Amino acid sequence: MKKLKNNLVPEQVIGSQMDVVEERKLNSLIQAQEFFSAAAKRLLLVNEWGKISGLSDFKIFAPDGTEAIRSAQKGDFIRIDIPGPGPLSGGGFDWVKIEEIGNEHDGDQEMISMRVRPCPSPFNQEEQTAHFLKDHATSTFTIRRDRITVWAEEHGRNEQANTDEGNLIDRARNLIVGFSAKLGLSYPQWKLLVKGLLDGRP
Repeated sequence: MKKLKNNLVPEQVIGSQMDVVEERKLNSLIQAQEFFSAAAKRLLLVNEWGKISGLSDFKIFAPDGTEAIRSAQKGDFIRIDIPGPGPLSGGGFDWVKIEEIGNEHDGDQEMISMRVRPCPSPFNQEEQTAHFLKDHATSTFTIRRDRITVWAEEHGRNEQANTDEGNLIDRARNLIVGFSAKLGLSYPQWKLLVKGLLDGRP
């Protein structure tokens, strides 16, 4: 059987990339289907990501800027509160926008993916990207199943520190955080998240 292809992961062109994968093998097809379904729900419950991973705090905001207590949808913003000072352009937070959510199913394979991209804060009239990475970077979060095995994945592409926008303080902060990410210091954080998406706890 042909493996499902994740069309939401862009081609790597510039900067660095990251691939974080965690897998679980279940005892039966029914168990695996139920496990996938639960993990897929957790993927879209972005407001709970901080709890299940012990990570930064994540909150969904609707396209009109109101806080959303629901599953994530295409066009939503995600406000990220990572440890340390955040960018002034984002009100002290990093921001990404959900630009695509995809579902695929083929026989004993199924997959759900969500791609996000750095963006300006919905509360800032200026078009400065409020994130430590430039806006050509993406993160694609995926839950997929092939028969009795389920994976959770994070694929970062085209990651470059956002040192061209914002004031001097923001540019310096983004350089430090972006360089740390390039050194692989963000890998343990995403590893905690993909584990949490599968297991539902830190």
